Amino acid sequence: MRTSLVVGNWKMNGSRAANRALLESMRKEMEAGVVAEVAVCPPFVYLADMESLLQGSVINWGAQNLSHHEMGAYTGEIAPSMLADLGCRFVIIGHSERRTLYGETDSLVAEKAIAAQKVDIIPIICVGETLQEREQNITEQVVERQLNAVLQLAGVNALKKAVIAYEPIWAIGTGRTATPEQAQEVHAFIRGHVAVQNSGIAEELLVLYGGSVKGSNAAQLLAMPDIDGGLIGGASLNAKEFLTICQAAV
Repeated sequence: MRTSLVVGNWKMNGSRAANRALLESMRKEMEAGVVAEVAVCPPFVYLADMESLLQGSVINWGAQNLSHHEMGAYTGEIAPSMLADLGCRFVIIGHSERRTLYGETDSLVAEKAIAAQKVDIIPIICVGETLQEREQNITEQVVERQLNAVLQLAGVNALKKAVIAYEPIWAIGTGRTATPEQAQEVHAFIRGHVAVQNSGIAEELLVLYGGSVKGSNAAQLLAMPDIDGGLIGGASLNAKEFLTICQAAV
């Protein structure tokens, strides 16, 4: 039985005052009852605040990226061990914005995922296709290639302590949304692809959906059998909206 997971990706938003107000609202609202595991991923500079603001609450925290290097002369980078020092439970790896804006490749994403696991941080590995790739009917080939980068580097056992997030790039911040059936089809493909190598790991693997999830469409999306929660962007910056999504994940 998989426990749902809802992760808020705050991207490059927030301030110390705004974060405190948002988290205070979230904590209060969460007491109303949420079954799913919940986490928020603020910008790096606010991670230390999460330790003090969320200590003892049901909300976990994580980062939006990390370096695949352990330590050294890499100006501006953040080592996995530094995230562990700040109590991060999760880290988002290979978000489409990292892939498209910063040129992160499948192999680099795979290296980062393994680097996170070495310090006991759970990588949330993002996969997904562009609009052009969907229109070319090669969604499954793209997702398979992205998954295989991890499988070939570390083997299927690496997915025992990992989460996959399917985010169709054409549905992120565009106002377009995949239908529940479209999302379910790709989620089932992901689970099936992993099951070829290990059916037990595939059955336990959490596969999140990230693509303009809102309070208004969360219930239909999260009711799909292979959608185990969400990686939430803009809607995670609104406490009531985020709570509605969390309550839909059962």
